[in-house]
Order: sequence, then structure tokens, then C-alpha cells
Amino acid sequence: QVQLVESGGGLVQAGGSLRLSCAASGRTFGNYAMAWFRQAPGKEREFVAAINWTGRRTHYADTVEGRFTISRGSAKNAVYLQMSSLKPEDTAVYYCALGSAVDITIATSDDFGSWGQGTQVTVSS
Repeated sequence: QVQLVESGGGLVQAGGSLRLSCAASGRTFGNYAMAWFRQAPGKEREFVAAINWTGRRTHYADTVEGRFTISRGSAKNAVYLQMSSLKPEDTAVYYCALGSAVDITIATSDDFGSWGQGTQVTVSS
């Protein structure tokens, strides 16, 4: 059983920045990728960014490329999402996810077996 706990969400004005954190604990054996997804009201959950086990490979959704940066902690059991130049359309609940044997360049939510509870990000205009 893997537990993921997100933190760092909140309310920010357009153009501002936020940093989300996610800590993994429990049975985190083997190499695994981590990712961030988000879900806005009335919309489906969508991919935001993913990072592989070593932290050397990352992949981003086109909508956040150049504004968001995903990274992993040195202990590999934490992942971060630095969000800059935030827009009102970035408003959503952000979820941390963990999965094994994931090709992060084509990853979907089905590739991740463990999920956090989500953290709300609200960007005001």
C-alpha cells in the first residue's frame, strides 16, 4: 500500500507562482515514475507533468510546457511541481500519482496505480 500526500495548493493571482509537493510512503518498492494530474470542475482529469525514476526525464502537457517544472527529491519518494505564470485556466484540483513501468511520454491516468487526495489550486484573474 502506497500513500501519497500533496500540499502547497492555495489561492494566487494570475501571473503568480505556487509550488506543490507530494510525499510518498508505504510499499514504494522498485523504480517508479511520478506525475501530476489535475481536474477542473465539470472536466475530466488531465495529465500535467511526469518524471521518471532517475529524475532525468520529464514530460509536460502542452498547456503547461515552459511554465511548470516537475522535479523529484533526492530520496526519490517526493515529487514537486513548480508552477509559474499561472493563469485562471490552471484552476483545478491537482493530484499526485505514482506508477511502475510507465513510459512518461505517453502516460495516462490508467498507468498510475496510486493517487493522492488532491490539493486545490485557484488562480484569480
